[in-house]
Amino acid sequence: MATATNPRPLGAKPTSYTFKVVVEPDEDRWHAYAPGLEQLGAATWGYSREEALTHIREVLEMVVAELVEEGEPVPATQSSEEPLVTVTV
Repeated sequence: MATATNPRPLGAKPTSYTFKVVVEPDEDRWHAYAPGLEQLGAATWGYSREEALTHIREVLEMVVAELVEEGEPVPATQSSEEPLVTVTV
């Protein structure tokens, strides 16, 4: 049975997912998004590139946890020359 803080069934092992992310300057901030999950809200920003990467990792953790909790498929791991973010849920 899953809990609100842990979407995995009891006894299930954590799974890691890796996503391509794009981080680009946007006026006085940095915009970060995961193209494979952007339609699910995987986009954010930060005042620095590092802050934007931290925020997109947090957003991806929430999006993936919700997909797992709802029994929805998580898009396949992607490889790229762009930054990659790995989340474990």
